[in-house]
Amino acid sequence: FSSEVPTINMATSKQSESMTVEFTQVSGATSYILRAETADMSFFCETEVSSSPGTVLNLQAYTDYTLSVMSVNSGGRSQPSLPVVAKTVVAAPKLSSTSPSNDTIVVGWEPVDHVLLYTISIIMEGSDSRVKLNTTDTSVTFSGLEAGTTYCIKGNAWDPEKRQGDDFTVCQITLHSSVLHSGLFVSWAPSQGAGEYLAFSSEGLNCTSTTSACTLAPVGCGQRHTVTVTAINEGGPSIPSAPEEFITFPCPPEPLHVEETKAGNCSVLWDAIPYTDTYVAFIKRDDGQEERCNTSSTSCNYHCQCGYTYLMTVFAFSLSGSSPPGPVLNYTTLPCCPEDVFISLASPGTLEIMWSAVRGAEVYETRAVEGSEVILCNDTAPVCALSDLTCNMPYSVVVIPCNEIRGCNHTCRSHTKETAPCMPEILNVTQINTTSVNVSFSAPNRAGTTYKVSVVAEDNRNTCTSRGTSCEILDLPCGEVYEVSAIATTTVGDSFPSYSIPLETAPCCPATLNVEQVTQAMTNVTWSMARGTHTYMTSLTSPKGNARCHTLDTHCLMGCITCGTNYTVSMEAISRTGHMSDCHSSALLNYLSLPGACCPSGVKLYRMANNTLRVYWRSTGGLHNYTAKMVGSQSNYTCTPPPGGNTCEVPEIMCGDVYNVVVAPLTQDGAMVQFCPQRMYSVSCSGSNVGMGMFLSTFS
Repeated sequence: FSSEVPTINMATSKQSESMTVEFTQVSGATSYILRAETADMSFFCETEVSSSPGTVLNLQAYTDYTLSVMSVNSGGRSQPSLPVVAKTVVAAPKLSSTSPSNDTIVVGWEPVDHVLLYTISIIMEGSDSRVKLNTTDTSVTFSGLEAGTTYCIKGNAWDPEKRQGDDFTVCQITLHSSVLHSGLFVSWAPSQGAGEYLAFSSEGLNCTSTTSACTLAPVGCGQRHTVTVTAINEGGPSIPSAPEEFITFPCPPEPLHVEETKAGNCSVLWDAIPYTDTYVAFIKRDDGQEERCNTSSTSCNYHCQCGYTYLMTVFAFSLSGSSPPGPVLNYTTLPCCPEDVFISLASPGTLEIMWSAVRGAEVYETRAVEGSEVILCNDTAPVCALSDLTCNMPYSVVVIPCNEIRGCNHTCRSHTKETAPCMPEILNVTQINTTSVNVSFSAPNRAGTTYKVSVVAEDNRNTCTSRGTSCEILDLPCGEVYEVSAIATTTVGDSFPSYSIPLETAPCCPATLNVEQVTQAMTNVTWSMARGTHTYMTSLTSPKGNARCHTLDTHCLMGCITCGTNYTVSMEAISRTGHMSDCHSSALLNYLSLPGACCPSGVKLYRMANNTLRVYWRSTGGLHNYTAKMVGSQSNYTCTPPPGGNTCEVPEIMCGDVYNVVVAPLTQDGAMVQFCPQRMYSVSCSGSNVGMGMFLSTFS
């Protein structure tokens, strides 16, 4: 069951791109999912967090979001909580700064949407004193600052709900009091009687003035100037003043380059600059985070996370001031490695690899390696399917993130995943007996693979398993047509089923069989239908001769039978494909046909005394039971002699009538056989009381 539904207590935004949600935690939950969406559904995201509070990232500034939270456990997700609508704060103004003079810094920025007011504050490096200004303009000027000093300026904005938004910080160095980047300011004590002054530099610069100062321009960085001043009047120039040496502001450090000794540890390096005391390196990440490094060496170390672009510039400082802005080095770290790589078996020959998108990656190269075999997949999506892999092999799978600037990160961890086992092949099916078979198959997989053989008919299935190359399937019903196939199984999954081959078990034998003698020379054999049998071969066997019948039906009329002879009945059931079952061993079919005695011959009637009629016949030998039956127009008579007898007498016979007389043997159950011929006799009333009835005709 999924866990309880949590409740959101509060949703706040301190950063324009994120929202922090506080909610009640519920018992049984292993994690929680924060859902954020806009009213027009142009934005939708879900973020998994372990506990409260949780933060949703990658949002837009000053935008309303509908927030809800779901709990997660082994049973799945809960229903979303009641939604809460909250708005992100406004973005920070992107400040830019300049120092037009040695005591002034001008800060400007582009207008920010939905802003009521801007707050700009400035603080001198090493000081705790901060100056703060509120303005609705997009620039401010700070004056009265110290020359050659670093100041950091922070700006943020306020939205119409009077909520403070993001902040943005820049640092700026004011110009040195003695030197401007455009020229060298020279001053001197006035000389009596001088009408004009000429200042001259060893670098070939000069300037004139009627006052006590002038500017030698233009000057370059890192120059060593020897300066003299000559007073001039109508009498000519004076002797030059004692020379003064002055070194101009240092040149900007260059070239810049970055060394990443190992992941996460970077150093920005530059060449030593003459006449420099210290360096300040500014390192700004593309998400706005900024780091500063003061050093007297020619390198600075900083923590560089994967997937970010860093902008770096270095200033050189001396007593003459700071260098002009130098080149900006753009350095992008390698894209991050996916950590939550999930590999599953999409099909026996295909691996599906999924992971969460990582920072800095523009495309992913998924690589599966097994020996010399390499399968590649390149895609911008964090999912990939690698197909046509070799079965039953462990592949080393690695997801390599790449981008255009830095290339690919080849330090990502690999994962091992085994493909499904190879498909076996049925080699042979051997009949052990009528109900059992032995199935042999190829075993193309590594040791430890289990093989399952299935014998499947329309309405039943039989299986056996083995770790070898064969197994036996027992108790298969007769008269069935099966499909035999095999699969290989490992802990990874199942192989494709093997190609199936047909198997037909022997046809069933009839469950019942009856033998009925139709005439003295013909017998009718009937039996029940048998499953899987197409034709039946029935045989009657005796020392005096044999009879055979092959039929599609469930009965057979067999002639050339010798009466009074015992026959053994046997049967073979034959399928459509020629499979044969010998049903002689069946208890129901191991049957002795007993047709009984033959019909007697020489039937005669003799009149005896007292209206008695004697019936006489010639028997076939043996102690058979016979019955004589006389049917007249006015009366019927029956007599049965003892076993082995060939005469019987019928008393009180009526003379003058015609009788149909039949003498027939009795079956084992005492019934009179129906196929013996009838004879017609006329019994006259005239003449002697002792005599023979007159034979008229014979008919069946």
